[in-house]
Amino acid sequence: MEANAMKTDLMKTTEFNRYGVISMLILIIGCMGGITVGFGAIQYTATLVAVVVPTMLTLSLILGVAPMKWILGSAVTALLIDILLMIYFTVF
Repeated sequence: MEANAMKTDLMKTTEFNRYGVISMLILIIGCMGGITVGFGAIQYTATLVAVVVPTMLTLSLILGVAPMKWILGSAVTALLIDILLMIYFTVF
């Protein structure tokens, strides 16, 4: 029960601070996508698509004023993909 209360509090907080959260997400998602492409995702079409699609989805949801739950979910997905590909291109 406590986890649900924390989740609803987080959603209420992000919805209340919507414009602050959105401005940080635009900066973080945009920069991480660009850095990942610079690390080597541009070499292969599949990795480029894997970076561009979630990044553009997140930015489109922000522009379309979608619910914060959708925006945060797509932002986390984009960040995970970016981080995993950065690690992959750094190691190999």
